[in-house]
Amino acid sequence: MKPSGRILDDLSDQVDEVHVLQARSRKQDSSPPETVDEDGSAFRQYQTASERVRDFYAEQHAKQTVAFNLAARARFRSAARARPEMTVWEAMEKLDSMVDDSDPDTELSQLMHLVQTAEAMRRDGKPRWMQAAGLVHDVGKLLHFYGAQGQWDVVGDTFPVGCRFDRRIVFPDSFDANPDSKDPVYSSALGIYEEGCGLENVILSWGHDEYLYHVLKDQSRLPPEALAMIRFHSFYAWHTEGAYRHLMAEEDHKLLAAVQSFNPYDLYSKSDEVPDVEKLKVRKIACNCVRESDSC
Repeated sequence: MKPSGRILDDLSDQVDEVHVLQARSRKQDSSPPETVDEDGSAFRQYQTASERVRDFYAEQHAKQTVAFNLAARARFRSAARARPEMTVWEAMEKLDSMVDDSDPDTELSQLMHLVQTAEAMRRDGKPRWMQAAGLVHDVGKLLHFYGAQGQWDVVGDTFPVGCRFDRRIVFPDSFDANPDSKDPVYSSALGIYEEGCGLENVILSWGHDEYLYHVLKDQSRLPPEALAMIRFHSFYAWHTEGAYRHLMAEEDHKLLAAVQSFNPYDLYSKSDEVPDVEKLKVRKIACNCVRESDSC
């Protein structure tokens, strides 16, 4: 059964909490008693994440196989695939429907998260192309409405398939249920890749990041750094934990720096202050970067 928008929205926020905790624990012991933010706010350790998040990753890690990823990309490229057309802003507004208006919960929607991310970058004087990347980076969650099999192929940390699952991926033990973990090729350090092959040639687990990257790579004028921010922002094992460096080509080091500069805005820009979307809408930050006539 396809998850409701509210459930997917809540899960995405909980997964973000895991991202925060994973990032902040990388320089600490494996099980410290508490992690504290710069403003004194305490965060629970990701080892004590809710059962809901653990169950999500158990399903994602079991089902994100090479076979599934090849099939997902074949469906993406298929001429028979439905390609609804909408402007960038219309796509963002559709994401806003992922929150049930009748729900008394006050958590902000995906649209608010996108606007907050871009606004934080604007206040810090980041280039307009980076603001555009921040504004649209989660638009790939439209997969929820168009062909997703569940939550596990929309949100969550991303990772390479076709080679050994690194222990630095969150909840690594759950990969034991993935049949690729027992394949003699796919379970080797390099798997189907060559050392230094470059991340452009690596198959990352299918979800909103990978989907939007493939859309914008062909349909936008965003620079490589912006495309990397979109494709790799959930690839925490790589940009935060230092895994999979052996697959990087020389140009990937520049992209890594770009993704690391993007990451704090994705994680820490959320606040209870609701942006005035109608006021910000007229700026249309992304209009010069993504052609409105293209389809998602």
